[in-house]
Amino acid sequence: MMKKPKIPNLDIIKDQAKRLRATLLESNGEAVTHSKSLEIISHQYGFKDWNVLHAAIGNRPPECPVEMGDHVKGRYLSQEFEAEVLGVVALGSNRYQLTLHFDEPVDVVIFESFSNMRQRVTCKVDVTGKTLEKTSDGRPQVQLYL
Repeated sequence: MMKKPKIPNLDIIKDQAKRLRATLLESNGEAVTHSKSLEIISHQYGFKDWNVLHAAIGNRPPECPVEMGDHVKGRYLSQEFEAEVLGVVALGSNRYQLTLHFDEPVDVVIFESFSNMRQRVTCKVDVTGKTLEKTSDGRPQVQLYL
């Protein structure tokens, strides 16, 4: 018996269907309707059709974009990083506390004569992988590339 893959939320499924349509059109000129692409995605997740997949997902809130043990890329205080996710804690309101261990330490100081290297950080991200907290230039302190 084959195990069904983990099912993402509705927004992610619909985005996958949109990308599938664009890819099919670009790669071989095949124009597929949005509903047909939703049916194809449903089959890929092991469901009979879109209605059955939609019912299985229901109106549940979006899940954390990463899991413990995942390897992620992103920006921390405007510095590029790659890291392992060491911990994930649900905080409610679609926010999650992540503990990240950077592959290479990140210099968090923007000053030529001083450095402060960090290799492990804890941050609170939403389902898009961004923190609500911003740097002085208005960017999220942490932004995961999902």
